[in-house]
Amino acid sequence: MSNSKITKFDAADYLDSEETIAAYINAALEEDDPDILLVAIADVAKARGMSRLAKDAGLGRESLYKALAPGAKPRYDTIHKVLSALGVSLHARPNAAVHH
Repeated sequence: MSNSKITKFDAADYLDSEETIAAYINAALEEDDPDILLVAIADVAKARGMSRLAKDAGLGRESLYKALAPGAKPRYDTIHKVLSALGVSLHARPNAAVHH
C-alpha cells in the first residue's frame, strides 16, 4: 500500500496567464449557470490575490468576496471592473445552436 498523499485540486494554481484565464472564464460562461461563472472569477481572483484585485478593480476586499460568492447577484459594472482588472473582457459571438 502506498502512502501517496492526494491533494485537493485548486484551479487557481493553473491560472497563470491572460489566455488561460480567458479560456477558463469562457468555459464557465458556456455552462449557463451564474454561480459557475462567479466561482470561476473567484478562482482567478484567488490566483491573482484578492486584496490586489480588489484594489485594481476599485472595490473593497469584502465587497469583492461578497460579489463573487455563489448565489450573489453582482452588478454588471462590478463584473466588468473585476474582469478588466484581471486583463480579460467579455465578448458576444453568434450562437451556432440558434437558427433563425
